[in-house]
Amino acid sequence: MSEATTVTPEQHGLKQHSDGGWAEVPLQTRSERFSSVHHTDFPEVTGREAEWHLTPVDLVRPLIDDALDGSPYAVLYPEVAGADVEWIDRTDARIGTAGTSEERAAANAWSSFEKALSITVSGDEPVVLKVSRSTLTADRRAAHTIVTAKPNSTGLVILQSNGDAQLSENVEIIVEDGARLTVVSVQEWNADALHLASHFARIGRDATLKHIVVSLGGKVVRVNPSAHLAEQGADGELFGVYFADAGQHLEQRVYVNHDAPNTRSRVNYKGALNGQGARTVWVGDVLIGRTAPGTDSYEQNRNLVLSDGTRADSIPNLEIETGDIAGAGHASATGRFDDEHLFYLRSRGISEDEARRLVVLGFLSEIVQKIGQPELEERLHHALEAELAAAGSN
Repeated sequence: MSEATTVTPEQHGLKQHSDGGWAEVPLQTRSERFSSVHHTDFPEVTGREAEWHLTPVDLVRPLIDDALDGSPYAVLYPEVAGADVEWIDRTDARIGTAGTSEERAAANAWSSFEKALSITVSGDEPVVLKVSRSTLTADRRAAHTIVTAKPNSTGLVILQSNGDAQLSENVEIIVEDGARLTVVSVQEWNADALHLASHFARIGRDATLKHIVVSLGGKVVRVNPSAHLAEQGADGELFGVYFADAGQHLEQRVYVNHDAPNTRSRVNYKGALNGQGARTVWVGDVLIGRTAPGTDSYEQNRNLVLSDGTRADSIPNLEIETGDIAGAGHASATGRFDDEHLFYLRSRGISEDEARRLVVLGFLSEIVQKIGQPELEERLHHALEAELAAAGSN
């Protein structure tokens, strides 16, 4: 009689070797990353994981592991024709449509929220809606938001965040067939705020999403957008602008999944750093799958260093699984002022301080101008000028 053998199933990308030990098997592609809405399905975060080793884990560990208040909170928004805002139960069928959490902090928020804030854009006329929150306090919270653009609708949704916060949240964005949606997420938290966010977008047939992240305030702000170009002709533009001051950590991890024919994406993030300990992280992943012939994709990140004592990590990644593409590429650069630009401006009678201000504003304003809403663009220009003024006084 042969000896019985016990086979242990694989767990989250791990499998047992013949010697009985466990070893990590690297993922073959970004789309294979494990996902779950349950916090306990993920191993504890050590800070050595690929998705966490550039993040100050000790500062945000309470958001990763502690109990979070997931009750509804106060939001301000105007009544706008063609836009509906409501709180919905977590059992609503729309929840989970755009994606599910891929790391422990997002799963903690998903496990904790009681109701989701639903924003729906519909109708034939363009819609502009601003939804603001500023009274979260320093209590540890979870949140879940769903933004839906109905077929052939056009809308601009601004998610504005101010005040104190210790917040972990998930944002789902559903762009249905033929819709054109812009979502702008503005983080202007108070200096001690902690904010972890995962944004999941699903873009339908011949639909367009413009997603813009603006991070200016907070101690640790980590916003991770992902866009699934799920249907033929889907178009995704993911932009970001950020300004890190002394002791501030601003992080963005962007993922674009081309999963259908003739899809297009553009990723462009720009940031500036000033002051001792200012830190930014940008990781960009683009996957062009076997089912996505005719893809046209490009991603880039640019960082402008304004002082000593800063650090900018910039990591672009590109995976291509089909040779039938229209184009694909990536770029990354981090550096100080271009001396030729400063010389050109100073040679025309502009002071050095003013020349530096103009160069930085011109560098960052390219992203702000993508918003397409003059009032918000003007306010963000003023906010960037305030950041520069504070940088000049240090």
